[in-house]
Amino acid sequence: MCIKQFDLIPGIRDRSSCEHCSTERDIVMTNTPTLYTDRLLLTPLKLEDAPAVQQRFPLWEIVQYLNNRVPWPYPEDGALHYIQDVALPAIALGTEWHWMIRLHSAPREIIGSITLMTHRGNNRGFWLHPDWQGNGYMKEACRVVNRQWFEVMGMPVMQVPKAAPNEASRRISINEGMRIVVTTCNR
Repeated sequence: MCIKQFDLIPGIRDRSSCEHCSTERDIVMTNTPTLYTDRLLLTPLKLEDAPAVQQRFPLWEIVQYLNNRVPWPYPEDGALHYIQDVALPAIALGTEWHWMIRLHSAPREIIGSITLMTHRGNNRGFWLHPDWQGNGYMKEACRVVNRQWFEVMGMPVMQVPKAAPNEASRRISINEGMRIVVTTCNR
């Protein structure tokens, strides 16, 4: 599968004019705040979210576009393991910020997740259950977490890899003003 790497630099369309784009910045967001949009509630990930994530996440329609670290078939304890052993430790280190996506109209129900990360070449990831796709929810969630990345954390560039066949995800990035900077294919 081919991966397309997208970059977003607010106000700068030509990366060569960005003198800070190759350097890491100090992270100023020390916790994961609850974020609000017109229709969504983005709540910080908690261990208690594992059963709901386990119920919603393990669908090939979602997993096929994620990196190869996500096991398939997804284990029965996959969400608990990921949250407990991967996500929460990264949050504690201050290298990742994870949110559960919920509708204002159903705040107890998780419909997806979005994450910011300080990993080189991979600063944002997300998934949304197919029942809620096509309604603009992920575009809305991306908008609010992008503000966190640029305005709160002061990061100069956001890089997001996309599976080439994932047209909907690519459209979100392109509509945000991102541009493809590299395409790599695994054989």
